[in-house]
Amino acid sequence: MDLKDIVSKNIIYLRTNNKMTQLELGDALSYSDKAVSKWERGEAVPDAYVLKKLSALFDVSVDYLLSEHDEKELKTLKSHGFNRRNISLISFFAIWTLAVAIYAVLWFFVDSPKWLVFVYALPISLVNMIVLTAIWGKAKYNLFNISFLVWSILAAIYFTFLQFLHYNWWLLFCVGIPAQIVVFLSFRIKNKK
Repeated sequence: MDLKDIVSKNIIYLRTNNKMTQLELGDALSYSDKAVSKWERGEAVPDAYVLKKLSALFDVSVDYLLSEHDEKELKTLKSHGFNRRNISLISFFAIWTLAVAIYAVLWFFVDSPKWLVFVYALPISLVNMIVLTAIWGKAKYNLFNISFLVWSILAAIYFTFLQFLHYNWWLLFCVGIPAQIVVFLSFRIKNKK
């Protein structure tokens, strides 16, 4: 098998294993879906710059992209996605377990509204998801995570003011509208090559 076929097979495998379309992969690399299609058909080999970006995107070495692989190696690579999902779930449940523990401690020692612990746990969970998503190269999903983060922070502030200052600060949610627009527009910025 020649180099074009090897690279083609590896790109197809990595893209489909990560549930990406050719258009999504092209966008992540700042290339067109037509260029990705050419690479996958074995009509061209990506240059060194693109191979480096592919290796970072899929968390593999450039050597991996240029080498043939057997079934055992492919199964090992598939486990990366499973491990990432497990790490995400573990960190999510660790945050909420800590929130329950803090709630239990506050139950015995504090008379103030203890349920606010769970209101604060939500933005912390979302920050955790945003960081993990960005680390693993799936930043396109962070539009939703950051949107939820903005609204959950506003809700946390609102409920805190409502409980401790005894004033209904519902106008605070008006800040969320321009913040949501900024988040949306920032995700529409494309890095053109």
